[in-house]
Amino acid sequence: MTKATVAAIITPNDDKRDVILLTKRNVPPFKGQWCLPGGHIDDYETAEEAVVREVREETGLIFSSPVFLHYFNEVFPEYNFHAVALAFYGNGIGSIVLMADEVQQIAWFPLDEAITLPLAFNHLQIIQHYAKQLQH
Repeated sequence: MTKATVAAIITPNDDKRDVILLTKRNVPPFKGQWCLPGGHIDDYETAEEAVVREVREETGLIFSSPVFLHYFNEVFPEYNFHAVALAFYGNGIGSIVLMADEVQQIAWFPLDEAITLPLAFNHLQIIQHYAKQLQH
């Protein structure tokens, strides 16, 4: 069955919207690849609640006032994975805390560097869509 997931494009502040936070996955699928913080929406949880929770769980940051960006289909039969990812963007507040059970590494990247990294799921498409929106 198709799952609903969330992905967060986190920026340090409104003046640095072209710098985003990525995490390196410590779990399959896509273990060792970079991705946007996020995950599955829990039962009876809104997408906004899920993205705020996932950001806190994976990075320790408070994801204030997430803004909906777009939805993205993520279909990977080779991993038995099918989801619709709801992407949000906004600022991260607080100090980064590495959650080693899920995440190997956390780092800030300029958008032009982020799109060159080995990215999990369809996160390249999400980041490119966000970058295009910044140009308008």
